[in-house]
Amino acid sequence: MEELRFRFMKEEDIPQIVELEKICFTLPWSEQAFRNELTQNHFARYLVLEHGNEIVGYGGMWLIVDEAHVTNVAIHPAYRGRKLGELLMKQLMELAKAFKAKSMTLEVRASNYVAQSLYRKLGFTAAGVRPGYYSDNHEDALIMWVDL
Repeated sequence: MEELRFRFMKEEDIPQIVELEKICFTLPWSEQAFRNELTQNHFARYLVLEHGNEIVGYGGMWLIVDEAHVTNVAIHPAYRGRKLGELLMKQLMELAKAFKAKSMTLEVRASNYVAQSLYRKLGFTAAGVRPGYYSDNHEDALIMWVDL
């Protein structure tokens, strides 16, 4: 895995990111959504994780005043189980700190115990629930926070 590297997402990455979205999520973001994030949203920061020339993961957040709100985190299924999600979250947390964020928040499916375990390992704690947050099945989202 020595060929791993993080970098900021670019517009030319969007087709690969959209394909990864479709593999990873039941409610994937569209190409236009990512294009808007990269070109119109001045609060947005997105990183990609590359292995060689392939994007194997990405994560994004909005940096608003002194808070970072994680919008997306995805690792290609073929690369899961190698602690890449943890590495990606740590990169996002370091980037948020560099932009003077004091805390970070995210929503995670109530049934996604693997992700919740990772977030807890990184210091996140549950702070509430968003009932029916996910429109595909009306599943609740757990709101988690960490002080940076």
